[in-house]
Parts: sequence; C-alpha cells; structure tokens
Amino acid sequence: MTVLILTSEEDVTADMVVLRLGEAGVPVVRLDPADLTNGVALSGEYVRGACRGHLSVGGRLVSMDGLRSVWVRRPGTPAARAAQPSAWLTEESSQALYGMLRCGDARWMNHPDAARRARHKPWQLGLAQRSGLAVPATLITTFPQAAREFAERFPDLVVKPVSGAHPQEPPRSVPTSRVAPDTDFTAVAYGPTLLQRRIAKRADIRLTVVGDTLLAARKPADPDAHPDDVDVRFAPSVAPWLPADVPARVTEGVLRYMAGAELAYGAFDFAEDADGVWWFLECNQSGQFGFVEMDTGQPIAATIAKWLAGHVPTGGGCGRGERGAPS
Repeated sequence: MTVLILTSEEDVTADMVVLRLGEAGVPVVRLDPADLTNGVALSGEYVRGACRGHLSVGGRLVSMDGLRSVWVRRPGTPAARAAQPSAWLTEESSQALYGMLRCGDARWMNHPDAARRARHKPWQLGLAQRSGLAVPATLITTFPQAAREFAERFPDLVVKPVSGAHPQEPPRSVPTSRVAPDTDFTAVAYGPTLLQRRIAKRADIRLTVVGDTLLAARKPADPDAHPDDVDVRFAPSVAPWLPADVPARVTEGVLRYMAGAELAYGAFDFAEDADGVWWFLECNQSGQFGFVEMDTGQPIAATIAKWLAGHVPTGGGCGRGERGAPS
C-alpha cells in the first residue's frame, strides 16, 4: 500500500517525511498536480458498479485502490505546466484528479474540502471561540466608522490580511503590523480589513497537531524588542524554539477545533501573555514544521509519516497493485 503526497517539486518539509517513510519501508509516490498531462497521467474506469483508477508518475503506474493515505501538502495548480495550459484545462484536471481520489478508501491529510474551508480566517476565529480557545478581540470590516469605534475600545491594535499570503508568484507573506494611534481608517472602505487587539506577548507558540498528537514549541519574546515588532516571522530572532508543555485547557480546545475542522494536521500559532494565557491567532492546515523540528528535535516528520503509514484501506475501489508504467 502506497502513500501519495501531493506537493511541489521543491518542498523541503515534504522531503523530511519522505525520508521517514523510506526508513519505515513504506512506498511513496510524490506528485505535483501541476504536471498533469506533462509527465503525469491518470485514468479512471467506472463499469458495472466498480471503478478502477490509476496514476502514472515517473514511470510508475499506481492503483488508486492501492493508496493507504493522501497527504495534500502544497500542490500546484492542476495542469499549470501543461503544453497548452488554460483555465479550462485546470478545472478539468482538478475535477478528474481529486474526483477520482475521493472515490477511494484512503484517508486524507487533509481532505480537500476540509482544507479549503479551514483556510478562511474568519471561520477559524469562530471555530476557535466555540472550541473554548482564547481569541483576541477582532474586527473584520469595510465600514470606516466601525474601525474607528473598535480602535476607541481597543486602542492597541494590529492589522493583518484576511486571506494570508499575497497571491503573487511566488506568494509573498504579508506581515502583521501595529496600528498607529492616529490612523485614519477611511481606506477601510476599499477592502476588508482585519483589526485585532495586540497581545503583549512574552512568547510565541507554535503547536503542531498530527492526529491526536500535540507537539508544542515556544520562542521567548525579546524583552528589549521594539513594540512594533509583532510578527515573529519578521522580527529579529534572539532565541531558538524550545519544546513546551501544552496547558490542559488548550489541549482540550485544540482537539475540539481539529474535530470541528475535520483536520488531521494543523499548525497553530498562539501568543502567550504575561499571565501564561495562550491566545489563538490562526491555524494553518498546511503549515511548515521543519524550522521547529530543527530547533527542538521534536519528531514531527516521523509523527506525520507514522500517521500516513498507519492505515490500510479495505474494500472496493479502483484497481490494485503497482507496476511499471507501459511505454
């Protein structure tokens, strides 16, 4: 039984898991949907109540019924590297690939439907609240007056994108920034703006969740840091990430969040305040973990590999086995 990893060719995070799967003797196929019709082929037959599906990748013909799990890591846009790419070909290729994979019994990390929903930050904030996690006061608005009133109630604010990375090629991360006290919120009318109460943090927390395994890392904040250095990704690094224990209340809330989101993997970001409260900032359903594993030595890649290798589907589906692709 094979593990299928959907990701780009250059993905060091996926490389770490492939290495662990190889050490465990688990067959792995790595595929970038961007290569469909240009090095990657697929076929699915639905006849007399049964289906048989196959993928051809790098000279290997893999039965979709022979997949134990599918890791949707960071796949490219389907058929983006085809000889004649088009929006139509992308949609056709996406429907074909993900539709066929949905027919099988393999389990997902994460299922495309759950992953798509989990990307929405407003939805994340609502689910985090319902799960019992502490969430900073937040406003998402295109009403300038609403922004002004929110700033009066919470004078110390940060602003961050609603959607995450800017959709350029390659995607560009947009930093969380502190809002100046005299900010004019007129421009809010031209696009949704996310304002959030700034947490005076004593540490950043990255909590990686794989199934029901929680691996937390903590980076102490620099006590001499400038108050405007609010985004750990862009602030000067003065301390490594260190392993951390997860408070019981956070553990319960995070597991409720994962169940509600129907996720098998999540990378949570928290801000720890002076009282030790972990404030939920976001959950990236495909977040990187290599930098945490390098600093802490936590076996995140091995834990993911174990999850991917741990389930062998049974029952019907789309063909069996794996063999060399026909020439």
